[in-house]
Amino acid sequence: MRRVPWWALLSAAMAPVFLVGGWTLAAALQPAGYSSVRDTISALAGLGAADRWVMTIGLAALGICHLVTALGLRPAAGVGRLFLVVGGVATVLVAVFPVPRSGTSDIHRVVAGIGFATLTLWPALAWRRGRPLPWGLRPLVSIVAATVLLGLLAWFTVELSAEGVRIGLTERLLAGSQALWPLVVVLTARRSGRSASTTTPRTPAEPTPV
Repeated sequence: MRRVPWWALLSAAMAPVFLVGGWTLAAALQPAGYSSVRDTISALAGLGAADRWVMTIGLAALGICHLVTALGLRPAAGVGRLFLVVGGVATVLVAVFPVPRSGTSDIHRVVAGIGFATLTLWPALAWRRGRPLPWGLRPLVSIVAATVLLGLLAWFTVELSAEGVRIGLTERLLAGSQALWPLVVVLTARRSGRSASTTTPRTPAEPTPV
């Protein structure tokens, strides 16, 4: 099994830091009235937000982390890695095309939708068969992870469509879970790689002819 490089572990670990740290700091900088339970993450990087650069950097860095992680996650299936790449690019584009001061932005909604969809589905497309196999890339585990993410996406979509009071909460649960799962996969892949390297028998050296 191909090893996952250290830089992929670093990018996977930094992804939730940029996301959660970004929305925490950006929310603290907003005037009274912003609610992390009700209001979206995108609003923190929107054109009408205070210190919008904080969440803009957080989203762009999150997307770049997903790209780097996908490049280094060599044990995963290629289609799953491709979906992770697309999700990373879409996340960067969410930062590039912010929501306006008033109304909506079609391009923002499209790239955000692509990002949420691909980052939800990539675990279901990244699993492999055979041994040794990282726990995070086993078929059942990958399908369960994608199912949980799909449930969170459905909840967020319902809240968003109904203009509910928990839009921000459901979006944070979804985005946070999507940022954490690549780290889980990378950690289990690196652990499995180390175990495989320590248990592989060495081929005995051939005797030197006399």
